[in-house]
Amino acid sequence: MDQLPQRKHLNHETPAWVGSAALFFITINSAFREKNTLAQEITACALIESAKHYHLSGNWWIELLLIMPDHLHALMSVPSDQQLKRTITAWKSYQTKHLAIKWQAGFFDHRLRSNESAEQKANYIRLNPVRAGLVAKPEEWPHIWSPTR
Repeated sequence: MDQLPQRKHLNHETPAWVGSAALFFITINSAFREKNTLAQEITACALIESAKHYHLSGNWWIELLLIMPDHLHALMSVPSDQQLKRTITAWKSYQTKHLAIKWQAGFFDHRLRSNESAEQKANYIRLNPVRAGLVAKPEEWPHIWSPTR
């Protein structure tokens, strides 16, 4: 029998030359894919409030956060004295303890390069519920937060 592919563990360490203004596209998955564990009203609101708290505390700066049923997307930066991996791991751990959310190990991150548009990534995130068939228009999706919104 063929062996199943093994999940690769990504290095989330930000190079020293990347400034604190570096913007990351983040995806965090719940352990139970294809099951609505995150977008239930109480859970989604608690996740957004917790993300806001981290934002206002300066642990990270979020430009956009969107909660889907089994994952979330964000555009965010972290201060230069903080590590992306530690910050997200601590936030996920808090959610596990207080909301009993089970997460997949790790997360996906992509640092936006100078030739990439943050607005293009934001549009991709906003259209996620539409592509999933959950709403007809992005503005109909309730589980989204931006400090400028």
